[in-house]
Amino acid sequence: MAKASKPAPKKPAAKPAPQRASSASTKIAKTQIIDTVADKTSLNKKQAGDAVATMLDAIVGALKSGQSVGLPGLGTLSVAQTAARTGVRPGTSQKITIPAGKKVRFKVASTLKGTL
Repeated sequence: MAKASKPAPKKPAAKPAPQRASSASTKIAKTQIIDTVADKTSLNKKQAGDAVATMLDAIVGALKSGQSVGLPGLGTLSVAQTAARTGVRPGTSQKITIPAGKKVRFKVASTLKGTL
C-alpha cells in the first residue's frame, strides 16, 4: 500500500494591487480634446488642433517664465523651487545629494473639488 502524501500547505491569497486613479483607460489624449473642441465650436479639426496647441504653448511659456497659470473652474499651475536635499539611493542605501530644482505644482479649484 502506497503512503498518502500530505497536501502542500495553501499560500494566503495575495492582496490585489491598489487601483490608481489615473489608469490608461481613463486618460484623455490630446486628439480627443481636439475632437471635442471641433465638435463644440465652428472650427474644423485642423483649426481646433491649432487652437489647442497654441493654448498649451502659452501655458508652457508662462510656466517657463515663472508665471502661474489660472484655469477657472479647473485650478492653478505654478512653478515651485525645491531645495537641495539628501536622499538614499535604492538598492545600495548610499546617501546622495539631490540638487535644488523646479517643479510644477497644481492647486485644484474649489469648484472642481466640490464636484468630485
